[in-house]
Amino acid sequence: MLVLSIFLSLGLLLVSILIHYMSISKKNETKYHISSLNGSMGWPFIGETLSFFKPHRSDSIGTFLQQRVSRYGKVFKSNICGGKAIVSCDQELNMFILQNEGKLFTSDYPKAMHDILGQYSLILATGDIHKKLRNVIITFINVTKSKPKFLHCAENLSISILESWKNCQEVEFHKEAKMSTLSVIVNQLLSIKPEDPARLYVLQDYLSYMKGFISLPIPLPGTAYTNAIKARKRLSARVMGIIKQREHEEEEMKKAIREEDFLDVIISNEDLNCEEKVSLVLDILFGGFETSATLLSLVVYFLAKSPNLLNELKEEHESIRAKKGEGELLNWKDYQKMEFTQCVMFEALRCGNIVKMVHRKATHSINYKEYVIPKGCKVFPIFTAVHLDPSLHENPFEFNPMRWTDKTKMNKKTMAFGGGVRICPGGEIGKLQIAFFLHHLVLSYRWKIKADEMPIAHPYVEFKRGMLLEIEPITIS
Repeated sequence: MLVLSIFLSLGLLLVSILIHYMSISKKNETKYHISSLNGSMGWPFIGETLSFFKPHRSDSIGTFLQQRVSRYGKVFKSNICGGKAIVSCDQELNMFILQNEGKLFTSDYPKAMHDILGQYSLILATGDIHKKLRNVIITFINVTKSKPKFLHCAENLSISILESWKNCQEVEFHKEAKMSTLSVIVNQLLSIKPEDPARLYVLQDYLSYMKGFISLPIPLPGTAYTNAIKARKRLSARVMGIIKQREHEEEEMKKAIREEDFLDVIISNEDLNCEEKVSLVLDILFGGFETSATLLSLVVYFLAKSPNLLNELKEEHESIRAKKGEGELLNWKDYQKMEFTQCVMFEALRCGNIVKMVHRKATHSINYKEYVIPKGCKVFPIFTAVHLDPSLHENPFEFNPMRWTDKTKMNKKTMAFGGGVRICPGGEIGKLQIAFFLHHLVLSYRWKIKADEMPIAHPYVEFKRGMLLEIEPITIS
């Protein structure tokens, strides 16, 4: 049965890529010719797609890139996702691509992502629509990040989760991290409390939603693609229901039920249509939930392998705690004092590579240095390759937060938050949640990690064992 299942999956994969490739060929009257680049096209129709997306350790560039960079250099041609493509592991070219979004390049994600995310997702939207939606999210970040309500919510939830571990010897940390970050974001966005059953429904649907991102668009029952579309419909219907309910609330009733949350701000924005409002909510959930949880898990993973760095981090948080009254919660100024914590998080972003790459397409024929990028050609800027480039980072595979003590280097030598008009707007709010969780984690527990545990790029990051930790409470003498 297993062998039959594997052959069936491969057959569906080949058929799907063949259909996708043929549809692209019909749309483009002229074939691309990338004469100035070395590379290989792989198999007929599917090209090198399977090798390119093959899971590998996220703290490595993977065998596919390793072999081709060694053979062809940092920029090479390939055939990926049904079309000829340029793959860039070069920092300068990557920044050129990102900074010319909307001028020379445009977003070009696979069909599955369009079907699942919808046309108004910030990841897929372009031009004025992208600018409008991004500005709303930036407003959310600026309004939220230093508010005591948000800070106290993030910290109290961290304390609650850590207290629930008291009688545990092992915890599946990545799952716990997702629950923590989701609880914070749904509280600030939708006023859904941690004890509300709706939180669990949102989490279950979001996990299905995430699994569909990299799936093939095979519209059969039970596939990741079909499940993800159904999950998005359920999430959209839930959000739409909340919006409709609130639109009929009177002002006095609103004040009696809850404090204003960000959904109220979105609803009051007359420039947004109903679909845009729903899509914005899902985007904020995605940014505040999945990426924050993954970064927190990566930090804990790398610290488990670096006891000296863990001790240094613990000393920073002991110093902050020593100046607080008993039971006193953290504030924005405390967060700003967490300088080594900031370096640890940035180094985990560099080493762990939450985002391996982005999908772009040339909207014009472009001459860049010795490279010719034809109009309509797919382009893949690889962030992982920049993060692990020995010409940019000394001992690039070493987890060394001290390399970021000079903050001016942070955005010059990495692409952790992207670049150009699509640079991640929510980085600060995610880091704040993580810093508060780490504050209580390092003061409350010791932990060990399974020897064969590792972060895997799918291309989004998962963990081999779900980040199973052996934990021991710290006894305060």
